[in-house]
Amino acid sequence: MAHILTIDTATTACSVALVKDGTVQALRENNQGLNHSVLLAPYIDALLREHRLEVRDLDAIAVSMGPGSYTGLRIGVSTAKGLCFGAGIPLIAVPTLRALARAVADPTGEDALYCPMLDARRMEVYTALFDRHNHPLTPTRAEIITPDSFAEELADRTVYFFGNGSDKARPLLTSPHARFIPGVETSAAHLAPLAEQLFREGEFADTAYFEPFYLKDFIATTPKKKVL
Repeated sequence: MAHILTIDTATTACSVALVKDGTVQALRENNQGLNHSVLLAPYIDALLREHRLEVRDLDAIAVSMGPGSYTGLRIGVSTAKGLCFGAGIPLIAVPTLRALARAVADPTGEDALYCPMLDARRMEVYTALFDRHNHPLTPTRAEIITPDSFAEELADRTVYFFGNGSDKARPLLTSPHARFIPGVETSAAHLAPLAEQLFREGEFADTAYFEPFYLKDFIATTPKKKVL
C-alpha cells in the first residue's frame, strides 16, 4: 500500500497530489501562470496536514521529469529531491509526456496513436507518439509544426493530439485522421498510475544526481536597452 506524493510543475500549472495505491486521494493545483515558487511548498504542506501526515510517512515522492518549462522543472525537481533527502525516501521520475498520454489513451478502444504536445514557444512543441497501451513509439523531441507534420502517421491511422501545445497544430493538421482533444493539461493527478507502477517495479531515480529532462538548453535573454 504505497503512499506517494506527486508533483507536476512542468508547465504553467503547479500541481500536487496525494496518491494511495495509484488512486488520487487529494489534489491541489493552480493553472494561472508560473508561480510555482510561491505555491508549491504551501500546497505540499496543506495536503500533508489535511491527512495528518509528515513527509517521512510517505513511501516515495514522484515528480514530473520533463520536458517542459526550464524554471518549472527546476523548482519541482529540486523540491522533490530536498524532501526525499530529508525524509530518506525514494524519488520517482515520471516522464511528463507519457503521463499526459496515459491520462487520455483508451487501451480498449481503437488502434489509434496518442500525441501529447507541450508548448515550446513559437510553432515548436515538445512531443512524442504513444500507442493506446501507453508504450512510447518515438523518442521525445522538439518539433516545429508544419502542414506536413505527422503525415506518415496520419495517412492511415487516427492520431489524437492534446496538451497545451496542440492548439498550434489544429489549423495546420487538416487530415480527417487528426483528432484534437481540448482541455488536457498537465497535472500531478496524471502521474498517479505511472508513479505506482514505477514504485512497484522499484524504478527509483538517483536522488543525488537526478536532473530534469529539459530537452533543450536554457537560453537567457538580455532585455533591450531603453532609448532615452
